[in-house]
Amino acid sequence: MDARTYPAKETPKSRRTRARILDAAMRLFAEVGYHAATNAMIADAANLTRGAMLYHFASREELVEAAVAYIEVERARLFEQAASPPGPGVDAAEHAIDAYWSLLHEIPFVAFAELEAAARTDKMLRERLAGAQAAFDRLQVGDRFLALAQAGADPRFQTSRDLGRFLLEGLAKGALMYDEAARRDRLLTVVKRAVRVLNRKGDVQELWPE
Repeated sequence: MDARTYPAKETPKSRRTRARILDAAMRLFAEVGYHAATNAMIADAANLTRGAMLYHFASREELVEAAVAYIEVERARLFEQAASPPGPGVDAAEHAIDAYWSLLHEIPFVAFAELEAAARTDKMLRERLAGAQAAFDRLQVGDRFLALAQAGADPRFQTSRDLGRFLLEGLAKGALMYDEAARRDRLLTVVKRAVRVLNRKGDVQELWPE
């Protein structure tokens, strides 16, 4: 008898237990890394025995597939919370960039970035992550969130959203080993100016502020 033969019944209790397991997996992926976060460690973090977790997820593959979906739901939830329009007098592009930069440091985003890094050399993870990556790119930060920066569908506007998105994601993954705060702030300023130049908003024409 195993979890494949007798899968967990869909009850409120089983759903809560599954959510606890998946939340533990997400947090451990973010904190210690995908490979270090073994199933045994995840079970322990969820206050379950290894056998009890197998009742809900019979294999690493099942756990990873469910965890990817769980992380995507959590990222979408944070997007919705952050996607409020800027206040009066606040530049929409700068507001969107600041908000996305903040989101990139939330646990669901850190966990997803860890999965993307690990997927480069892990075929099983790469296959299970591909759908979430494609869905995210189709929905686009532009459509869902960075549309606040510029709602147009022109290729130039799309490029400005992609530029902002990928520069911020790269900066979040980078290692600034000295003068971190000042270098980060200068880079964020240049990202904002680059988006404004591409969007032809205001009188910004130079990337480097004098």
